[in-house]
Amino acid sequence: MHRITAASLAVLFAGAGGCEETPSPDAVSVPSGREVRFLDVINNVPGAEGATARFRFVVPGLTEADIDAAAPDMQALCDSYALPRIEGVQPAPQQIIISLAGTETPFGEPAPDVVQFFEAYSVQDGACVWQVF
Repeated sequence: MHRITAASLAVLFAGAGGCEETPSPDAVSVPSGREVRFLDVINNVPGAEGATARFRFVVPGLTEADIDAAAPDMQALCDSYALPRIEGVQPAPQQIIISLAGTETPFGEPAPDVVQFFEAYSVQDGACVWQVF
C-alpha cells in the first residue's frame, strides 16, 4: 500500500503528466464552512470499478450529526479538489472516493471510535458523478 501525503502528491502527479500545483496542507474550502484538511491520496489499491483515487480528508470534531452537511462538502471536494488532481494520472482513475474522518486514521485499518464518512464518484465527461457506495 502506498500512502501519499500532500507534499508528495504534486511530485507524483507532475511526474505522471498531471497537475503541477502543490496541494496546500491548509484548510480546503467546502460549502458547510467546516475546517477540512487534506490528509493523503491512495491510488494504488484498485476499487470495484478498477483504478481508484482515494482522497482522504480530516475534519476535526466531525460527529455523526454532521452527515447532512457532509454530502455537499464531499461533492465539492470531488469536483474542485480531487478531479483536477487526477488529470494525466495513469492509469486514469475510474472512480474517486472521498473520505472525511474526525482524526487521522491509518488507511485500511478499522477505527471504530472515529467518525468517518465515505462517498464514491465515477468520472464521467470530466465531472464527478455520485455513486451508491
